[in-house]
Amino acid sequence: MFKKITLFVIFICYSVSAQTSYLNLSSENWTFNKQNENKKHKATIPGTIHTDLFQNQLIPDPFFGANEKQLQWIENENWEYETHFTLSESELKNQNIELEFEGLDTYATVFLNGNLVLEADNMFRKWTISAKAHLKIGTNHLKVVFHSAVQKGKEEAKKLSYTLPEKERVFVRKAQYQFGWDWGPRFVTAGIWKKVQLKFWNSAKIESVKYNQKVLNESIADLDFIFTIFAQKSGKYQIKLGQKSFPFELKKGQNVVKVPISIPNPILWWSNGLGVPHQYVFRFSLEQNQQKIEEKELKIGLRTIELIQEKDQVGSSFYFKLNGKPVFMKGANIVPPDSFLSRVSDATYFSLVENAKKANMNMLRVWGGGVYFDDVFYEACDSNGILVWQDFMFACSMYPGDEKFVENVKQEVIDNVNRLQNHPSIAIWCGNNENDEGWHNWGWQKQFNYSKADSTQIWNDYKKVFNEMIPQTLDSLLPKEKNIYWSSSPSIGWGRKESLLQGDSHYWGVWWGKEPFEIYEKKVGRFMSEYGFQGMPNLETLQKVMNKEDLNFTSEAFKNHQKHPTGYETINEYMERDYVVPKDFEDYTYVSQLLQARGMKTAIEAHRRAKPYCKGTLYWQFNDCWPVTSWSSLDYYGNWKAFHYQAKRSFENLLLSVNEENEIYKVFLVNDNFESYSVRLELELLSFDGKSLWENSKEVTVKENTSINVYEIPKDEFEKFDLKSSVLKVNWEEVKINYFFAKPKDLKLQKPNIEIKIINDFMIEISSDVLAKDVFLSSENEVFFEDNYFDLLPNEKRIVKLYKAAKEIKVKSLFDTMK
Repeated sequence: MFKKITLFVIFICYSVSAQTSYLNLSSENWTFNKQNENKKHKATIPGTIHTDLFQNQLIPDPFFGANEKQLQWIENENWEYETHFTLSESELKNQNIELEFEGLDTYATVFLNGNLVLEADNMFRKWTISAKAHLKIGTNHLKVVFHSAVQKGKEEAKKLSYTLPEKERVFVRKAQYQFGWDWGPRFVTAGIWKKVQLKFWNSAKIESVKYNQKVLNESIADLDFIFTIFAQKSGKYQIKLGQKSFPFELKKGQNVVKVPISIPNPILWWSNGLGVPHQYVFRFSLEQNQQKIEEKELKIGLRTIELIQEKDQVGSSFYFKLNGKPVFMKGANIVPPDSFLSRVSDATYFSLVENAKKANMNMLRVWGGGVYFDDVFYEACDSNGILVWQDFMFACSMYPGDEKFVENVKQEVIDNVNRLQNHPSIAIWCGNNENDEGWHNWGWQKQFNYSKADSTQIWNDYKKVFNEMIPQTLDSLLPKEKNIYWSSSPSIGWGRKESLLQGDSHYWGVWWGKEPFEIYEKKVGRFMSEYGFQGMPNLETLQKVMNKEDLNFTSEAFKNHQKHPTGYETINEYMERDYVVPKDFEDYTYVSQLLQARGMKTAIEAHRRAKPYCKGTLYWQFNDCWPVTSWSSLDYYGNWKAFHYQAKRSFENLLLSVNEENEIYKVFLVNDNFESYSVRLELELLSFDGKSLWENSKEVTVKENTSINVYEIPKDEFEKFDLKSSVLKVNWEEVKINYFFAKPKDLKLQKPNIEIKIINDFMIEISSDVLAKDVFLSSENEVFFEDNYFDLLPNEKRIVKLYKAAKEIKVKSLFDTMK
């Protein structure tokens, strides 16, 4: 029907006068009240019941101290939200008026002018109602009653003859982490957590737009743009893209229209560190009789992504190819940035993604116990070259499989896949987090005394959702090049040797198994999608959520901001292994961060040295939903812990890494770039006071996209030196590392005289007369330092950039804590 066109210029029109229009109801005056209570209070939309109660001073700050414990009553109540809005005669003349809720949390009964128009039961879905028949000229009344998700979940649980793990939460299509996790509080929210609006339209509306990438090579990209359009009545319409017009006939009802486009000499989208994440911008309009009906904008990135699983001598590979090139994935697991999601701004999402980019990451895994993030998160990933491993929202349990539940989840999948599939950052869709592993390895069958019939039913329900419904739905929604599905992460539990031979691995022998950090060097899988160790946030973060007198390990407030049952005991046990345990509380928080960074450095660099056997490392976890001691590298306020600075170093595309193996110190160079290098490797053994004890050099060639052992030093070569007071400095042009031969607690550190020279408001120079280990810079006005928690060699002059002027710079090193 249409001629294929070649697109040379994309014309973007900025002034819009479309027939389709909207009335934002979020900005109306809303009130809320507890059901059966008359007193009404001001509500904020989008919002949650907890934040509304707090803003009205009806509850204390949920995050402060141990307040969480006294606020659990909120989850058991029903809550009512309502507003009045005005419609004009001209607005009511529109042929169609739809009421759109982008997010209702979770069980909501909606009344429009007293008429029941919707009963919602899924936080993750968009709800659209045909509303014109219930509206009137003048004042209209909208009321939403939220029923307790906890009580609803308990009602559903009673319908089964057996108990599912995690009880009520698994029956509720709601952010699972809100029921409490080992890093997050229990705040089971309710409310209109996303925008609500009225949509006015007449002859037709665009329901969705997506594109298929039929051909992509150096010379051409052939695409089909696919529009789903609902027409009020049949007729002639056209889609305009720039100066090009595509006429077509629409029948009454739903229509699917394809518009073919060719782009000559296409520019590919690349992940961070490997190229530019180039995007093409298309703005198109649906028109009839030269009148615009609706406009849409679509940004796309041209790339191919493949998940390669090929059998080899030990198992099967598991890695991604981007644009035909194997790429080592470096990144982390990201959780919702707040317990109260309506508080998360666009700026927060952009900041999180920028912090991933700054740390040299190229992938974030959206963990299955949270939410499908707002569009701005994926847009930020698109523009910063961060690939996304997207879990569906299931985590650490088994779920029901009745027809109503499965259909609800199917609509959830449709809504979110249609919303997200055009983002070039989306690399893989994953069914769930640890459900399969939990079933096979966590002892639920014995714990809940399942009969053989119970176990069969539960496992069949699992397969119905994750092995049948979700992949079949993806097949119906996605073209082949966008449809990579992995049913559960990890594929095999960490206690089984097969977990390191195939699929993706969650390795928790460190932390949960209390194994030493050094075990990371042996337990390396094909793709490490979870592993981690806790570190405390900075003192300033804790001071924001507890009183000064509560900053100790015995206070209820402090204990409440550690959700792992043996978290502090585990940190302390590991700290005793590697560090002198400080007596001062502030020093302890600092050393706990060094401990976390040390453990994660060991893991990340072991994974990268094992390339190409291992082709991905995503640590647990990237961020926090509240101020807490957890596995995160960024705290709730976005501050970098020592670990995040270390991750930045360990994720560099060119990495030097020294590893002790038997009687040899091996120097590895890992090259993630698509080019080879021939450079001189320089090695020097220095005493902590700056004397050169030994040095050597070697011309080294490293091929593209590989890891290689470039130098070996027999241990006996260093026998005559006191290695507890020495450091091996390794340089490879701009790539530099320092390797220490003993654990931090055994190093013979000397008191450093650290000098800071102010160059200007945004730059300082720092130096020391002797080795200064783990230099920590801070300021009263919480300045971000581009480099921090670093080792400063004797007489080295290091330039550090600041993001704003510091009032007073404080400096600390490990020596200061070893008293």
